[in-house]
Formats: sequence, structure tokens, C-alpha cells
Amino acid sequence: MPMTMKVHKVGSDGTRRVLREKAEVAPQDTVETTSCYPVCRCPLCLVEVAT
Repeated sequence: MPMTMKVHKVGSDGTRRVLREKAEVAPQDTVETTSCYPVCRCPLCLVEVAT
């Protein structure tokens, strides 16, 4: 099922500007692991993982 996407840029004063008009995009069947956030390595998260 195709999806539509429209890209906006919101300024610090709240103004919105369209960067790209609506376009049809096809969803991916699988998500690449490189598109995910890396595992958090802050001290608090490392302690929670260890316990």
C-alpha cells in the first residue's frame, strides 16, 4: 500500500515552510538496522542493563 509524504520545515518562531510537496512513497519490507538509533551508552542506561 503506497503512502504519501510531505516534508515541512518548522522555524524557531513556529512558522512552517513546505520543502517538498506530497509524493507517493513505497514502504520498505524490512527496516535496515542502520536506520535505528544506537544503543544508549550513558552511565544510567549501562547500570540498568547490568542489573
